Amino acid sequence: MARMFLDLFKRSPFGPLHDHMTKVRESVSMLRPLFEAVLENQDEAKIKRIVKKISKAEHEADKIKNEIRQSLPANIFLPVNREDLLAYLKLQDDIADSVEDVSVLLTLKKIQIPESLHEEIFAFLDRVTEVFRLCDEAEEEFERLVKSGFGEAEKEKLLKIVAKAEHAEWEADKSQSAAASKLFSLEGEISPVDIFLLFRVFGELGKVANHAEKTGDRLRRCT
Repeated sequence: MARMFLDLFKRSPFGPLHDHMTKVRESVSMLRPLFEAVLENQDEAKIKRIVKKISKAEHEADKIKNEIRQSLPANIFLPVNREDLLAYLKLQDDIADSVEDVSVLLTLKKIQIPESLHEEIFAFLDRVTEVFRLCDEAEEEFERLVKSGFGEAEKEKLLKIVAKAEHAEWEADKSQSAAASKLFSLEGEISPVDIFLLFRVFGELGKVANHAEKTGDRLRRCT
């Protein structure tokens, strides 16, 4: 009986959650090199290598996600709500899924992208990665919050990071709209198929920022 009681406390999911975020971070970090290879270099071999790395990171994140779910029984004692933690895990995993979707869309065909659109695309990408950077920072701060026993100073710091992520996601939305507007203004220079694909790419890239911002909101609930 005593052993069963101790089992409720000894399995912490926070280490594996951090490992999962490491794989998500790997996938997001490859977005910039991928877009540079597609927009600037048209280096097909490099594009394939990057896409393969993204797929591997996403697959490894999936494995960690499944392990966490399987090792988190309903009777485990946690300092936060179990359902909130699992919802957070799903949102974190959704980030890697959307990054992989971006990479797949960019490799369906060789897209002809005028140089006049590059500035808007890279500006949008920078906004998206900033949202994720803040999400990543919030995850690390949440770990410190748990270790501190939910101290007020750590909680206040986490909430400030989450607020910054929300504002950054709003900025990413504006940047997405600007990129889409510029895309459709170049209708005579880009084929309809390429416009459609790029618009889908923008949508998936926007989801990366959206999922990241929602992870911060979920962490706020956990406090």
